[in-house]
Amino acid sequence: MASRSLGGLSGGLRGSRGGKKSLSARNAAVERRNLITVCRFSVKTLIDRSCFETIDDSSPEFNNFAAILEQILSHRLKGQVTWFGYESPRSFWDYIRVACRKVSQNCICSIENMENVSSSRAKGRAWIRVALMEKHLSEYISTALRDFKTTRRFYEDGAIVLGEEANMLAGMLLGLNAIDFSFCLKGEGLDGNFPAVIDYTPYLKFTQSSDSISSDEEELRTLGSSGSESSTPENVGPPFIMDENSWFNKCKRVKQKYQLALEQKGYLEELLRLRENQLSESVSQNKILLQRIEDSDLAHKLEKEQLQYIIMELQDQLKSYQSLDQLSAEVSLSQTSLGPGQLQGGDGKQDTFNSVSEGKEDTPSLLGLCGSLTSVASYKSLTSLKSNDCLASPTTEMTSPGLTPS
Repeated sequence: MASRSLGGLSGGLRGSRGGKKSLSARNAAVERRNLITVCRFSVKTLIDRSCFETIDDSSPEFNNFAAILEQILSHRLKGQVTWFGYESPRSFWDYIRVACRKVSQNCICSIENMENVSSSRAKGRAWIRVALMEKHLSEYISTALRDFKTTRRFYEDGAIVLGEEANMLAGMLLGLNAIDFSFCLKGEGLDGNFPAVIDYTPYLKFTQSSDSISSDEEELRTLGSSGSESSTPENVGPPFIMDENSWFNKCKRVKQKYQLALEQKGYLEELLRLRENQLSESVSQNKILLQRIEDSDLAHKLEKEQLQYIIMELQDQLKSYQSLDQLSAEVSLSQTSLGPGQLQGGDGKQDTFNSVSEGKEDTPSLLGLCGSLTSVASYKSLTSLKSNDCLASPTTEMTSPGLTPS
């Protein structure tokens, strides 16, 4: 009997532990869902309010949104362990300061150097305002969430930034880039001594069914009839006054929407005219660029033809140089074929060969005297000079009387 009672007691303890775990998991999931849902509602109210007025520190919609975002970024945030082993609370600014360093042109250093902001919580609130004015809040959050290693180091399991809700958060904040915010970074909103409190009343709505509405009306009628048996039509006046007030408010809202639509229409028309002017300017610039491209293509074609003509001239000159080398080789062969009795004549031929080689070495200097290679007249003068000076001198020297053997 005792063993059975002990077994039942241990089973009851296990069941209670399992129930506590499931209850804690359910509470954490509900808390995450509530914060994300309220954040989505607050973003929508901010966008709607921005259509009628400028969002600043005095706007209750913004104050509520800032409190919600602060609660989300502080959800299950780990404390900072001191030297004595105690865990002191920390603010979400410690996480943002480390995880958002990779954002290009970030405002982290400027917020760190603010003189009127000292506490970590106040710096986090100043960062929210600066990021909204810069229209980069979604970029900051996305960059921080991509650094999963740093996020895991700062948050416990079950935090919103570690769950699937984190991607929803970055997408919701993207719509705030269309709003122009105006904040003062020296106001009371940066006071870090008091925690942020969320106001849930703007997002609570209770809808009654048709049966409940009819029953309420019947109760009101019975209450009105019981107050006085001789009820007159004047006693039902206040409901009509309330209806008139509601219609007046609806008319006012419609008028505001109409004025807003007119302003947006004027803005869009002005933007359309501006874009048309920019389009006409871009079309004219495109025509100018196309004309420049055509001119450059024509210049390139002419330059290509000139280069091809120069290459042909150089090839012809190379052929003439090769014929000159063949002639010098023939002279050297004829010199070697002479006998011992013709050494003196051989010396004369050697002088002739030297003069030919000297003529070939002087060819580069003659090229400068003949003018540019791109002209046909210079090429003809160069070939005539070679044929008269360099090729005729060996024959005259070989047939002169001074070269005959004695």
